[in-house]
Amino acid sequence: MTSVRIPDGWPTTEGAARAVQDGLRGRVVLDEPGPPPGTGRVTGVDVAYDDERDLVAAAAVVLDGASLEVVAEATAVGRISFPYVPGLLAFREIPTVLAALDALPCPPGLVVCDGYGLAHPRRFGLASHLGVLTGLPTIGVAKNPFTFTFTAPATPRGSTAPLLAGTEEVGRALRTRDSVKPVFVSVGHRVGLANACAHTLALTPAHRLPETTRRADALCRRALREAAGADSGADSGADQGLPPGPDRTGGRDPLSRLGPPDRP
Repeated sequence: MTSVRIPDGWPTTEGAARAVQDGLRGRVVLDEPGPPPGTGRVTGVDVAYDDERDLVAAAAVVLDGASLEVVAEATAVGRISFPYVPGLLAFREIPTVLAALDALPCPPGLVVCDGYGLAHPRRFGLASHLGVLTGLPTIGVAKNPFTFTFTAPATPRGSTAPLLAGTEEVGRALRTRDSVKPVFVSVGHRVGLANACAHTLALTPAHRLPETTRRADALCRRALREAAGADSGADSGADQGLPPGPDRTGGRDPLSRLGPPDRP
């Protein structure tokens, strides 16, 4: 398990966080289709919180795109880096998610976030933010439509309906199981919307949620339980492996990622 602290210079106010979103939003790449579904590697990322202990755990689980077998996994635990503000959740999660991704022993391929990309009030949710910082193709698959509207898709698996902000399509409601509540798919970075839906279907052979999300959710919850148990028996973060020094993100401060071009 990798330990991470809040990086120096990380936004601490709503205004500062929104300014970062405004500065990065224009870097989202929307003119690439993304990797073909059922090929390469697909990585799920998810986080779990213990607000009482000020802990957040992130997991990254790499699956083979064809077999959906686990190829690699990594976790990271840190202090919560931003207060809970709807629309700014990426600032609570990104430092620890980046640390988990950097701890993987192999390239992650497509990254699937349990959340939103363009389906976000500022058109820059976690999937888009993470994609721009890493240069990786990313999509968001959320459990609810957030602030957006949709007409229920037809009941068969694979049916879709536009997820709308007024008349603007920001994603799609996608039925991954017959007659089961849809999930809400949006583009993050370097993937088209139709391809994002196709990837989501390829990742849901037996359940409503993608296997990437299901496995990352279970892993980050386990990592949080282990960290909370260690924290309860320690006098300080340093005693249980949460260092006061530089963050652990593969030797790179997440803020240093704002400068280089986001295309690999």
